Amino acid sequence: MSARGRSYRYVGPVELKTAVRPGSGGCPIRSAADFDGWIAERSAAELTEPFTFVVGTDGVLRLAPRRSEHVACAGGDMVLSAGEISFMREADRWAVGEVSNQSTGYCPDVTSWPAVAHALDDVELGRPSGFTHEVVFRRCPDCQEHNIVREDDFVCVFCGSDLPETWNVDPTV
Repeated sequence: MSARGRSYRYVGPVELKTAVRPGSGGCPIRSAADFDGWIAERSAAELTEPFTFVVGTDGVLRLAPRRSEHVACAGGDMVLSAGEISFMREADRWAVGEVSNQSTGYCPDVTSWPAVAHALDDVELGRPSGFTHEVVFRRCPDCQEHNIVREDDFVCVFCGSDLPETWNVDPTV
C-alpha cells in the first residue's frame, strides 16, 4: 500500500502484457498545461468517447485512446487506479464528465477513487465526488474466474459459487 492507496498489478491476459513495449505508455498529465496541450490535439470525434486512463504508482494521470489496453497505458507497470474517463467543457475550463474504474486488466476496487481524485486535482480538472460508474470486481474462490458483480449479486457467473464481499482479484494480495 502506497501513501496514495493500494497498488494494483495487471491480472489480465498475459499476451497483452507481453505486447507492451518500453516507453509506450499513455501520455503523462502532470499539470494543467500538460492537459491543455493533450486535449487540444484531440479530434472532435475522439472527444465524443471516453479515454483510457491509469493513475501510476507515482500518482500521475496517464491518458490514451479509448480502445487502448490499460496495461499498455500503464507501460506494463502497477497502478493506483485504472478505468475510462470523459471530459467536457464547463464554463471556461475542462472538467471530467464521467469516470469509472472499468478496467478488466487491473480490476481496481472502487476504493481506488482517492488516487484518481488526487491526480485530477493535481492538474486542476473539475471532477465529480466519486466514480460516476462504479464497477465491483471479484475473483471466485472456487473457479478463480474474474467477475463483475451486478446489482449486489455476489455470485460467480461461471460456477455459481458465492463471491466475497471484499476485493480479492489479485491472488498475491
